[in-house]
Amino acid sequence: MSYYFAIISPLDTPLFEHEFGTSKSGGDGQPRFTDQARHLNQFILHSSLDIVEELQWTNGQLYLKVIDKFFQNYISAFVTASNVKFLLLHQPTTSVPGAAAAPNTATAAASSRVNSTSVGANPTSPQTEEAIKNFMNEAYENYVKAIMSPFYKAPNMEIRSLVFRQRVAAAGRKYL
Repeated sequence: MSYYFAIISPLDTPLFEHEFGTSKSGGDGQPRFTDQARHLNQFILHSSLDIVEELQWTNGQLYLKVIDKFFQNYISAFVTASNVKFLLLHQPTTSVPGAAAAPNTATAAASSRVNSTSVGANPTSPQTEEAIKNFMNEAYENYVKAIMSPFYKAPNMEIRSLVFRQRVAAAGRKYL
């Protein structure tokens, strides 16, 4: 599964962007977006901002779960009290790695069974929702620590901290 994470300011400008892949089920942590999809990721996330703004007033929760789907891309959202939006685009893998190369049907079935229970197999399953919620909460904690820096000018300064980027990547490896 590939992920594209973005933090959007209250004025709808990107503050932070990071791409990563799954580290679960033998993943290497590298995103598997095609070049064409990579160019569309920011557009897809920004197009879901209207849905986020509608749901934030009706839901009452910070974590809004999966709010939109664009082809095989799912968008999950988290809104802070200061109206900063955390958006995660997740694209499940469509093919089972190893199943096409496996000549034995028992081996292919075993590898598909392993992947069907993984976090990335079903983007709307409770396990995936819980993993994304934990990732968003940890990213939010790190965001709060980053903006508390006296060198950060809120609300529209881009986050360029390498420590913040490393902590977001570590949270992605930990939960996703």
